[in-house]
Amino acid sequence: MSENKDGNLSRRQFVKGAAAATAGLLVVKPKSVFGMPANSAPQIGIMGCGGRGRFVGRFFPEQTKARIIGAADPFADRLEYTRRMFKLDKGRLFRGLDGYKGLLELDVDGVVITSPPYFHPEQVDAAVAANKHVYLAKPAAVDVPGCKSILASSKKASGKLSFLVDFQTRSEPHFIEAAKRVHEGAIGVPVCGQIFYQTGRLGSQARAGMSPGEARLRNWVFDKTISGDIIVEQNIHVLDVSNWYLQSHPVKATGTGGRKGRTDVGDCWDHFIVIYWYPNDVRIDFSSSQFIEGFHDMCMRVYGTRGTVDSHYGGSVKITGRSPWKGGDTKNIYAEGAITNVKDFVKSIETGEYLNNAEESVRSNLTSILGRMAAYSEKVVTWDEMMKANEKLETEIKL
Repeated sequence: MSENKDGNLSRRQFVKGAAAATAGLLVVKPKSVFGMPANSAPQIGIMGCGGRGRFVGRFFPEQTKARIIGAADPFADRLEYTRRMFKLDKGRLFRGLDGYKGLLELDVDGVVITSPPYFHPEQVDAAVAANKHVYLAKPAAVDVPGCKSILASSKKASGKLSFLVDFQTRSEPHFIEAAKRVHEGAIGVPVCGQIFYQTGRLGSQARAGMSPGEARLRNWVFDKTISGDIIVEQNIHVLDVSNWYLQSHPVKATGTGGRKGRTDVGDCWDHFIVIYWYPNDVRIDFSSSQFIEGFHDMCMRVYGTRGTVDSHYGGSVKITGRSPWKGGDTKNIYAEGAITNVKDFVKSIETGEYLNNAEESVRSNLTSILGRMAAYSEKVVTWDEMMKANEKLETEIKL
């Protein structure tokens, strides 16, 4: 993806990229496809051995021929748990914030990067430089410079390595069919939409005796800088589908939010309310929370001149109106989507038909960052202003 004279990615360039993909994955076939030798098992390492790393990691040996052969994490207890889980040699465990460097020196074919998002750009850059396939947890980055770095790494990988960002909706059959029908005109001309992610609070990992640095890193989901705040780290799931349905990204946004329902941990906001303007004057009403009791839903609903697409992560996906489609239920998407992505990733390594969904993933990442920037300032912020500002989140973590 090209940059303009200021080094910023323009809206037009992103829209052009969006038109190239509907279901989500770009399959890059190199001029010479070698793949892996028959009956060989791809060797995989894990960067970040918290809950997500172990959850996704287990699907590699359970669902494919791949093997987990090494791991890196800042904390000894997580490495030990991972060692037992995958029966790893202790010499293939690498502790510390820079433990990923040791992991990349192993004979791994690819890496699963499930560390906190703040560290993704640096780790992805190192993985691609070491010629490793990348399976990356969302969000790809916490800020605009990080997103640009991810794109640069994905360009280096293109045609040579697989580069897959793990969005479950993009691989779920009902969501794929819904997006296809929307793009074919099933709801007519999109007019406006309602996108929300309303959920309860996450569990805290804090324990007595932890240093401030350890407590902060173990509780990174509550830290604005390390996670990107809830609109980037968590809400990106639904904003990604908004972009997918509309085949674009917002041109501007305004919003608000704050901390009121959960103030006892970290500095992340516990709710956001944002209005996004998309091309062709389509307006999306977005809201989220991460504290509520008694309700949970991740809803992606777009109203058009002929009907409505009404979809829910972990619930029903359907189209109503003049061209109705009954769709189906996605209740197992959290696991099934990850399993599909793992299978596709391993297959791409084995066959040499490499995957790369970095552009659309970064586009959704930047959509989340735009909403955060607009809400923090409580002003209208355009996409181009966000890219030009190029705000970088920086922090120092001492363990």
